[in-house]
Amino acid sequence: MMGVKNLKSNRLALLGAIAAVSGTVIGLAVPAVQSQSPATVKIDGSSTVFPVTEAVAEEFQKAKGGAVKVTVGISGTGGGFKKFCTGETDISNASRPILRKEIDVCAANGIKYIEIPVAYDALTVVVNTKNNWADKLTVAELKKMWEPGAEGKITNWSQIRSGFPDAPLKLFGPGPDSGTFDYFTEAIVGKSKSSRKDFTPSEDDNVLVQGVGRDKNALGYFGLAYYENNKKRLKGVAIDSGKGPVYPARKNVDNGTYYPLSRPLFIYVKASSISKPEVKAFVEYYLTSAGKLVPQVGYVGFKPNEYEMAMDRFKDAKTGSIFGGKEQIGLTAKDLLTRQLVD
Repeated sequence: MMGVKNLKSNRLALLGAIAAVSGTVIGLAVPAVQSQSPATVKIDGSSTVFPVTEAVAEEFQKAKGGAVKVTVGISGTGGGFKKFCTGETDISNASRPILRKEIDVCAANGIKYIEIPVAYDALTVVVNTKNNWADKLTVAELKKMWEPGAEGKITNWSQIRSGFPDAPLKLFGPGPDSGTFDYFTEAIVGKSKSSRKDFTPSEDDNVLVQGVGRDKNALGYFGLAYYENNKKRLKGVAIDSGKGPVYPARKNVDNGTYYPLSRPLFIYVKASSISKPEVKAFVEYYLTSAGKLVPQVGYVGFKPNEYEMAMDRFKDAKTGSIFGGKEQIGLTAKDLLTRQLVD
C-alpha cells in the first residue's frame, strides 16, 4: 500500500497531466493503469468524484497485480449518466443525485442501479491569491454574481459590494453537464441550472483552476480537492449564509457549519454489473478503503459504521434512489444511508 506522500504526489501529477490537455478534450477517458487483462471496470462521470475513484482504482489494480483494468473518465455527472443509463459503463461518478429524466432513461433501457454515497465535499468558491478584497462573500452576493439576471449587467467587482475595486469580474464555473453546476445553482441561486451564461465553463475542474490561477480578477467554484491541491495559486473564500463567514474546510463540513455548500458525493453501480467478479470486488474494495483514501485526496470521509452501512446496501443489492429525482440540500450521512430507496 503506498504512503500518503507518494499517493498525493502521483495524484497531483495525474491531475496536472489532465489539465494540460483538457482545455480541448472533454469526456477524456483515463486508464489509471494499463493491463492486458480483458477484465475491465468501466467508470465515467463527475470530475469532482474523479480523484477519489482514481485513488481507489490505482490501489485496487495494484492489489490485483494487474489482473483487472479500471478506466475512469471525466465527462461530468450529467455526461456520465448519459453513458451509464444506456449501458456503456458499470459505475457512474456523481456529485449530485440522479435526476428524474436520467431515472427515466435508465428505466427505459432496463438499467437498475445501487446508489452509494462515498464522501462529503465542501464545494469551494475560489479567487486568485492576488485578490486582496474578497476573503468572504455572502450567499446573497454570490447570487447577485451568478443569477440569470446578472448576465451582461453585473460585470465589475464594485457592483458586488461597496469598497470592492473597480475591476472586471471574470467568472469560471462548471459546464451544464456538471453536477457541481447543478448543486451550486440550487444552493445559491435557488433553482438547479439557473445561472448566467456569460462565464467560462468547463466540466473539467482543472481548466477552472488554471483560469482562476491566471487572473487576479477571477472567481470560480469547484470541489474542495481541487482547491486543496492548488493552494499556491488559489484562495478559498469564506461563505456567510447568515451566521458569519465559514471557510471551506473538512472540519466545517464535519461540524455542519459549512452551509449551504456541503454536499454528498456518490457512485452509482449498475445492478447487472455486480455479476462481474471484477466489478463486485472493485466496489467492495472502494467501500473498505474510502475511509483512508477520501481524506488523502481532499474530501471528507464518513464514519466507519457509515461505510459499513453503505457496504450492506451494496451486498444486499438494494436498487433505487432516496432522492426521487430531485436535488436536496443539507442531508446528513445518516439520511443518505437510512432513507428508503425508490426505483
